[in-house]
Amino acid sequence: MKIYNNPNLYKKHCNGVIAIGNFDGLHLGHQKVIKEAKQKAKKKKIPFGVMTFEPLPVMFFNNKIKNHRINSLDQKKAQLKKFKLDFLIVIKFNKNFSSQSAEEFIKKIIFKKTKCRYLYVSKNFKFGFKRQGNIKTLKKFEKKYNFKNIVTKPFKKDNKIISSTFLRKNIRLGKIDKVNKLLNRNWSITGKVIQGQRRGRKIGFPTCNLKLGDYVIPKLGVYAVKVKSNNFYRNGIANIGYRPTFNGKNLLLETNIFGINKNLYNKVISVNFKKFIRPEKKFRNLKYLKKQIKFDIKKAK
Repeated sequence: MKIYNNPNLYKKHCNGVIAIGNFDGLHLGHQKVIKEAKQKAKKKKIPFGVMTFEPLPVMFFNNKIKNHRINSLDQKKAQLKKFKLDFLIVIKFNKNFSSQSAEEFIKKIIFKKTKCRYLYVSKNFKFGFKRQGNIKTLKKFEKKYNFKNIVTKPFKKDNKIISSTFLRKNIRLGKIDKVNKLLNRNWSITGKVIQGQRRGRKIGFPTCNLKLGDYVIPKLGVYAVKVKSNNFYRNGIANIGYRPTFNGKNLLLETNIFGINKNLYNKVISVNFKKFIRPEKKFRNLKYLKKQIKFDIKKAK
């Protein structure tokens, strides 16, 4: 999969099939769009790729929105690679790009840069200045700019349309097992291990600590997890919260990895959420906390 960050470098993969979207989370609905686009490319024997945007437009327009992402750009790239794309185009979403009219986007990017032949989008796709462009706009300019627009039908589960908004809601509710089914993988948070106050180590349960960054904040509490790094893939237990027993003030993801007891500071790990165990709570003292952690670990295992 060739990754392009500069519009002037697309030429090698011109005249192909492109699926466009934010694809935050790459859930089953997104996967449906991508798979249908790939089938078309295979049938026509032409290149196939995805166009996405960074940062997410909603986060660009509203800097107050912080914890919004289902996956990071690096995670998105890794997941898209599994679809065996020929190319991935990452458009830098900035003031200049966002000020383009819908027709300018079609003319400058779709027509001139990519020479796209088949354009796949979801039903609610919006683009251009103030989101004025939609699937009707794409249909209107098909002949003028020599492409065919194909709108995929929404993916439904239990009569509900699956969207990134729906997934965020369920992550915040702690319904991780439901989220994982809609992603067809475990939802995960990836980051660099930071140094904490070593309280976990002192009470016999060493943890790897991660900051949340821009990820959606899941329901605060304890989860059964599986932790992946370059050197291991192990089960564990994680707490996401403020550590009320210690009067903590900063939100952290603390993970105790089963069978690993070594310094992982500055190492990148991926915490894959499997099941919500219990909400975060404040304990009377360390004795009660340790007792609860032992019970949580038993339940997670």
